[in-house]
Amino acid sequence: MIIKNQNYKIQNPMPHTDYSKVYTHAPEQHPNLLLGSLQLLFWIVFRPSVWRNHLKRIDPALDPESQSWNRVKRRNFDLWVLLLQGYLILPLLLNLSLNLLLLILGKSTEKFIFNVFFGTLISLVVGVYFGVSVNLACGLFISIIESIAFGIAFEVSVRLFAITIGIFVFWLGFGLYKNNNREPINVVFGKILQRIGKIANIITLIWKLMRFVAFVPLIKLFNKLLYRFDSVKSKSITNLLRYHSAFWDEWQHRPLKGLEKHLILVMERNPDEGKAAIKYLSTSPQRWAAQTALIEMDTRRIESCADLEAVRQVHRDLATSELELETLVSSLIRSFNRFSEDVNAALNQATTYNQRLSLKAVADRLDAVSRELTISNDEYAIRLQPISIRWSQIITNCVEELAKASELRQEIDSPYITGIPLSEQQEIFVGRTDISVRIEQLLIDRRRPPLLLYGQRRMGKTSLLNNLGRLLPNTIIPMFVDLQGSASRTTDYSGFLYNLARGMMNSASRQRGLTLPSLTREMLALDPFTRFDEWLDEVEQALEDNTVLLALDEFEVLDNAIAKGRFDEQDVLGMLRNLIQHRPRFKVLLAGSHTLEEYQRWASYLINVQVLRISYLQEEEARQLIEQPVKNFPLHYEPDAVERVLELTRCHPCLVQLLCNEIVDIKNQQRPGSRRLATSKEVEAAVPQALTNGSFFFADIQNNQIKESELKVLRFLAEKGEGITVSKKALSRDFPDSFDSSINLLLRRELIEEAEDGYRFQVELIRQWFAQK
Repeated sequence: MIIKNQNYKIQNPMPHTDYSKVYTHAPEQHPNLLLGSLQLLFWIVFRPSVWRNHLKRIDPALDPESQSWNRVKRRNFDLWVLLLQGYLILPLLLNLSLNLLLLILGKSTEKFIFNVFFGTLISLVVGVYFGVSVNLACGLFISIIESIAFGIAFEVSVRLFAITIGIFVFWLGFGLYKNNNREPINVVFGKILQRIGKIANIITLIWKLMRFVAFVPLIKLFNKLLYRFDSVKSKSITNLLRYHSAFWDEWQHRPLKGLEKHLILVMERNPDEGKAAIKYLSTSPQRWAAQTALIEMDTRRIESCADLEAVRQVHRDLATSELELETLVSSLIRSFNRFSEDVNAALNQATTYNQRLSLKAVADRLDAVSRELTISNDEYAIRLQPISIRWSQIITNCVEELAKASELRQEIDSPYITGIPLSEQQEIFVGRTDISVRIEQLLIDRRRPPLLLYGQRRMGKTSLLNNLGRLLPNTIIPMFVDLQGSASRTTDYSGFLYNLARGMMNSASRQRGLTLPSLTREMLALDPFTRFDEWLDEVEQALEDNTVLLALDEFEVLDNAIAKGRFDEQDVLGMLRNLIQHRPRFKVLLAGSHTLEEYQRWASYLINVQVLRISYLQEEEARQLIEQPVKNFPLHYEPDAVERVLELTRCHPCLVQLLCNEIVDIKNQQRPGSRRLATSKEVEAAVPQALTNGSFFFADIQNNQIKESELKVLRFLAEKGEGITVSKKALSRDFPDSFDSSINLLLRRELIEEAEDGYRFQVELIRQWFAQK
């Protein structure tokens, strides 16, 4: 159902109230003994979860479904208050109420006093017995029922018989209460209990019938009146939503029609109260209303975006993206959520060129979504289709404004991207054809070997994986999953496999436009690995004649999760080995900055793994990245300047981009007439800025890739100067305890290299950073 409001605007919230204490499963009990007793009765009858939480608050050892209350500290004052209210005050109040009614109807005062006294007494004895022998909740409930049942029985039975029964039950209950061993009850009394149980079942059926016939219609009317009053009252007056039966009647499992409208009304007027109500309902049978309200509110937020800043920020307020719903509208809202995130990421780019490039990609995707929505008859699709057109126009206008501003300033647009991997949209990605060709060759190997893409951090592994779609044939479908994301952070297998499947689906759609079968978290709940295996069967059917390359980036993160005990090694890696061995249309590629020798558990599961090493760019590739990173790049370099960039970076892809970006920044600070040619002097001037602005790169080496012993060796080498080789003899003399282990690790991390009879830094920029430290 759609609730339209094109003029949606969130109202100013009312004075602060802690609504988490209003919409809660653990409210505070009223301090008054009488009112608190009635509240206790209400909880037992209508809100069993609150009753359970109340017991836990008194003492964590209390359990309404067992006899664990005998282990509770007897000096607990709140426990004695509970027993007093449940076994004495409540039966007394109910007996008084019942017999007052009988007194008004003409019964004698004697009968009134007699019935109240003995009805309360018997309720106390029977309730205590059941509380000890069965459980606390049963005891309190039967104590309450007995206070009514025996009050009626006294009016239709012989008084002496009632007294006899009362004394017998009192004696039996008292004796059992004293019996800590809880000896078995005799056969006769057992039969009596069975009959009482049958009577209780009949009473339960009568209660359910009465509730359905009389109570439910009244509650529906009550809820409608609450909504009507909230609709017409002043916005400054407290909302009446809290009195809706969804928040106090836990036995209503059918959808309460109109609840979603009431939620939306309150969320518009008081977002804090609306959030608290939504949170409460999210774990109740009325969860559907919470989801419907969130979807409607998110749709209105999307509709309200009138400029680029609003589009950029709206993803922070959208809640539907967190719901695990597999509906068209939830999928659409998640798409708009991603569009907003992408716009924000684009505007955070350091250069106007990359801002324009990223924003244009978002506008193109919005146009594609708009075309899809045009042919849909879904109500929300019809509603969101013009919004997609408006967003696309807003973003396109921004791209045009950025282009005009850059042209007026005659600035050089820097295409370089540092700190984050290159996506498939970025034209600046160059080279790596040798690795992509090798991957293609291994994919047709009948032995189906798993692949390991190994290389140092920031060497371009993730950028390569992002761009495999345009480097490999169309018959190969890259499914890229970053294990640094949600997949490795979940705490159970259903979450891990759900996020793994979601990454595969998103990548297949982005790289090849292929829509894979859906897989929800609910589908994985009961038997996650079996259901995931069945989903792979469905994926294989959708592949036709194509082959999947499942690329798992940063596999070390998953290994850490296994080492910490969050996942079992045999379950996760066994599943991966089974996929390699028994699904020939799936090829597995792992990517990381560690070899399998450093993670033996992976090596034992991935037999015959083929290692692909990704290292520095080839010189020609690096020259292209410097001189012609994109078409019609306006900045030209003197030959010496290009050579100096190559010397400083050794064709390291991240460092080439870092240094060239700083060179562009220096040129843009000059007069327009001298901006188009870079000299070696300007390359040297860009080095200090690169060392400062690229600290994230260098600090990662120091903090995450080496230990203190290796750090000392690097600083020692760095002090010697550019290109200087230090002999093995000198190093072993200065570092006798850690020479072999430190040198081996630094060689493996490609930080130093062997030269003549010693060692030196591989990359001059890295040496300079360690030298200045």
